Amino acid sequence: MSQPTLLSVNRALATEIEIGGRPVMTGIHKRPVDGPVAVRPLGLDGDEQADLSVHGGLSKAVYAYPSEHYPFWQTVRAQAKAAEWNAALPHGAMGENLTIAGLLESQVWIGDLLKFPNCTLAVSEPRFPCFKFNAAMGFNQAVKLMSANGWCGFYLAVREPGTVTAGEVFEVIPGPREVGIGELFRAKIKR
Repeated sequence: MSQPTLLSVNRALATEIEIGGRPVMTGIHKRPVDGPVAVRPLGLDGDEQADLSVHGGLSKAVYAYPSEHYPFWQTVRAQAKAAEWNAALPHGAMGENLTIAGLLESQVWIGDLLKFPNCTLAVSEPRFPCFKFNAAMGFNQAVKLMSANGWCGFYLAVREPGTVTAGEVFEVIPGPREVGIGELFRAKIKR
């Protein structure tokens, strides 16, 4: 198996959008950036989270999402008439900071390290989607679909600050391998 790869580094400043007729602050609309991006204990330089009660902080500083799920989301968005059938879904559309390839939720455990050339991140927990994800996807069943499939991505804490750059390969260094991302996500969703 080839090494996992960082396809895209994405960030956004928090902005106000309208959801359900009311203004809501969000940082979900991430867009790819070129070149090295500094990673500090609270996340990527130039990136913001609007609701720090559920996103951000030391244990949820960076959010990674597998690119392998993108074709599914493109299809369901077209079926829901939220996008044209051939409309590409840009990296960052899930609200992720890191769009990755070659590492799925089923292959990741709490405490695993992602060792990039100039930075080390620790897997901390799954991402649990909120109502803003429905708005970002353009249809009201997106949260339910993410929950049903367990395609949640995962949060990362910064172990060694540094930089990340799109195109880098990274190594997964196993942690204790006691609790998997998918297992934890399913357990909390069932509550």
